[in-house]
Amino acid sequence: MAPTIASVHTSSEFPSSTSVVIIGGGIIGLTAALALAERNIPVVVLEKGRLAGEQSSRNLGWVRKTSRHAEDIPLAQASDRLWAQMPERVGADVGYRQAGIMFVGRNETQMAMHEGWLKSVSALELDSHLLSKREIETLVPGGKGNWAGGIYTPSDGRAEPTLASSAIAKAAMAKGALIFEQCAVRTLVTAAGKVSGVVTEKGEISCDQVLLAGGAWSRRFLGNHGVELPTLPLVCSVLRTKPMEGPTDIAVGAPDFSFRKHKDGGFIITQRGKLDAFLTLDHLLLGTRYLPAFRAQRDYLEISCGKPFFKDLALARRWKAANVSPFERVRVQDPRANMSLNNDAMNNLKAAWPIFEHAQIEQAWAGTIDVTPDSIPVIGPVAKIPGLTLATGFSGHGFGTSPAAGQLAADIVSGNQPIIDPAPYRFERFV
Repeated sequence: MAPTIASVHTSSEFPSSTSVVIIGGGIIGLTAALALAERNIPVVVLEKGRLAGEQSSRNLGWVRKTSRHAEDIPLAQASDRLWAQMPERVGADVGYRQAGIMFVGRNETQMAMHEGWLKSVSALELDSHLLSKREIETLVPGGKGNWAGGIYTPSDGRAEPTLASSAIAKAAMAKGALIFEQCAVRTLVTAAGKVSGVVTEKGEISCDQVLLAGGAWSRRFLGNHGVELPTLPLVCSVLRTKPMEGPTDIAVGAPDFSFRKHKDGGFIITQRGKLDAFLTLDHLLLGTRYLPAFRAQRDYLEISCGKPFFKDLALARRWKAANVSPFERVRVQDPRANMSLNNDAMNNLKAAWPIFEHAQIEQAWAGTIDVTPDSIPVIGPVAKIPGLTLATGFSGHGFGTSPAAGQLAADIVSGNQPIIDPAPYRFERFV
């Protein structure tokens, strides 16, 4: 069962033209729309299903710098500042709390990874530092895990996925953005060699620029235009407990579980050491690009082939503007939670912090993550199609960096000075 998202009354009068069309009403597309609307740039957001209906509401809500690639940290640092400003900016609580994130390790090999990461970001002036077993017990009391140590970043935090996107959407509309649900974009329209509009299931909209923020659907949309975006889907299963007493407000990640406090007093929990990898045709087409990542992370993947393969195969990879698109056939991707992984996470957590023996499960869900070969997103223009910009492939890290990622995309689209150097996110690294 999907998380319950705060409702939004979206726009009603469909436009014939605008300056910027954003494809995808997840949190990246919505933060970009807010940034553009604040600059008085006309913008229309088109969502095939409902706002934040897929991974933008199904993620863990972590806002972290810890363990990110060094080149990705400036985006996370900028997002920290923007998350802190977000309640005032949108006039609503988005659940942001700078309560810290801790990762714990069971052995010296795991601790060596944390130490290596800390050295790799030593020039970035983070507040991350290593922890002893005793310091872990002080910060997260009541534990029984025999930890070798940990790493802790006090300035990391969390926000609530079921609140944030809705609040951002409402603020963007209040500043002039138009937002439509249940409106799939079928294709781009081009004139004189550049984007001139989009064809939707409700009609055509002319525009100067298009931002594609379609998450796991971006690869299929681009493929219809002869552009290959290398992303593959992974599925993360999550559970939420009923309100309960817990050991800390700090979010904690262990090798085989993680937990963080939820706004209602319960906890969001996942099996951090396992993701479902349901094979699709794209795994066969792109497999060689992912070999280094596969070799490094094979133990993290539950690989299987079954119904998802055939469902994916049944969706068109080429279609015309007059055809019903795959995005109309699947409005919201809603994978079933893997209760075996969720139960495993709970058992591992109970062994480490016995207070969770009292946990009662309120809800479980799963979400699809779009992963690039280097686990870094694409935020930038597509040279082959002038006027098209991408903000996609966030590899499970998009929610935390969404305020800055959306603003960076808006900066690129509008020609403003970028909030951070966009070079690490260029699409050309895959071409």
